[in-house]
Amino acid sequence: MAEDGNDENLPVQNQVLNRTSFHFQPQRNWLNDPNAPMYYKGFYHLFYQHNPLSPEFSRSIIWGHSVSQDMVNWIQLPPALSPSESYDINSCWSGSATILPDGKPVILYTGIDNQERREDRRQVTVLAVPKDASDPLLREWVKPKQNPVMDPSEDVLHYCFRDPTTAWLGQDGRWRVLIGAKERDSRRGVALLYHSTDECVQWTRYQEPLLVSQSNEMLECVDFFPVKLTGKEGVDTSVNNASVRHVLKVSFEEELGGKDCYVIGSYCSETDRFVPDSELTYTRAALRYDDGWFYASKSFFDSAKNRRINWGWVVETDSREDDIEKGWAGLLALPRQMWLDTSGKRLMQWPIQEINNLRTRQVSFHNRQLEGGSMFEITGITAAQADVEVTFDLPVLEDNPRIRDSTHVADAVLFNRGNSLGCVYGPFGLLALASNDLCEQTAIFFKIIRRENGYSVIMGSDENRSSLRDKVHKIPHGTFLDIDPRHEKISLRCLIDHSIIESYGAGGRNVITSRVYPKLAIGEAAKLYAFNNGKKGVTMSSLDAWSMRNAQINTNAIIINNSDDN
Repeated sequence: MAEDGNDENLPVQNQVLNRTSFHFQPQRNWLNDPNAPMYYKGFYHLFYQHNPLSPEFSRSIIWGHSVSQDMVNWIQLPPALSPSESYDINSCWSGSATILPDGKPVILYTGIDNQERREDRRQVTVLAVPKDASDPLLREWVKPKQNPVMDPSEDVLHYCFRDPTTAWLGQDGRWRVLIGAKERDSRRGVALLYHSTDECVQWTRYQEPLLVSQSNEMLECVDFFPVKLTGKEGVDTSVNNASVRHVLKVSFEEELGGKDCYVIGSYCSETDRFVPDSELTYTRAALRYDDGWFYASKSFFDSAKNRRINWGWVVETDSREDDIEKGWAGLLALPRQMWLDTSGKRLMQWPIQEINNLRTRQVSFHNRQLEGGSMFEITGITAAQADVEVTFDLPVLEDNPRIRDSTHVADAVLFNRGNSLGCVYGPFGLLALASNDLCEQTAIFFKIIRRENGYSVIMGSDENRSSLRDKVHKIPHGTFLDIDPRHEKISLRCLIDHSIIESYGAGGRNVITSRVYPKLAIGEAAKLYAFNNGKKGVTMSSLDAWSMRNAQINTNAIIINNSDDN
């Protein structure tokens, strides 16, 4: 575990170029989706899609397994699930955990079966149970003889039937679970609903999907859970009463990663009907967990601290050759607590409180004026491994008819840091992982623009100058920050960890995760600046920054002693 009160864990430079120091990843090789996070008998469990042989995705994926007591420092365990049976011999894909009323966990996951031709292989749902439920580390899992417990029906594509959710218990005593699928004829994405009257062994498909997408996109990594109307506390997945609303999240895959989109609505377990407040779309109008590199997320209810926690996969955006040279690919974003915003219209997200235990050396600035075209360096911390919280104040916004209204300007244009269309203030913000000559820099910025007879705030993360290396995918990310700049301060928290920057705007209303691979701005050579590239001055009312210690992540392994099995 990380120690408090000293700086001995601070790195001069990462042992491996661009490897993170407090984000979850295996020691070597490939990681993708987080699976079945849960709290059990004093330990947090995290499973993940893993290729133990190569830093590339393969057709023989296993479930890696690690445990923690704080979700910051992790101990690696032996793999939990590996291909072994006819129904999962070609991979153990994503799934979820459910805690039964007697306190025992079960896992439902996707198996890829043994058809000889790859195009004929079916995706089926497999049940796994602990070999010894008294073991708090849940080191061994078995697959009951009833498997597979769900098969794709004729009306859905056999290769688009995957990622079972955490099950929830209805008032009628039946368990319910969702499976993402794609209809054979219409090609529409659907969230299929299944019922079980026993302990998640025998399942029957309900006549209607819980959700039908109007797009032809597969609904991957579906998640469905309740959130309280007020406060930050989470609730168990089976809670359904007047004090909660429900969130349905799906992952839309892209060529590189994808986007996690969600809707908020009302769910009635008596009729098994979910009525969302808005249509689920794969457009800029959709609610998103993250407007950067964040995908295939999975949440769970942390019964130890009564909170809803979300994990998400962050892809590599360098080249295949880079990944092979590094010997690793893929990591997870920091665990985020989620709750319903006071407006009831979106979710809030914030790194779990335990992350703060990694903070060490601190610097602070207050009421610093950033004139137009100015910048200043934030020194006294390790800029490549830092946590930064900053708040900006704006002068009174006055109507200026000479500034063009940007209502009909394309989002991609507005999200460009260098474009000043309709811009009243900014861009201003932070330059992270910057080289001494600024040839390398990642700007996390804000712009105040005229829009729809008022003002809007753009939050962006610009990767275009993040690296001098070749074959790195560099794009600008942007979103409209859900605040009114006339009445609210603009706040930002950035967690910087060598090759990843997680940026939380307005207390977690909007989040952008960036992957960057600096060539010069590494270790002690990395620098951090506050900047204002706009024409008008803004006030940085406060800035607090901390160096971050290394977390202990998968550096230790526990070996199972099988001597008693003979």
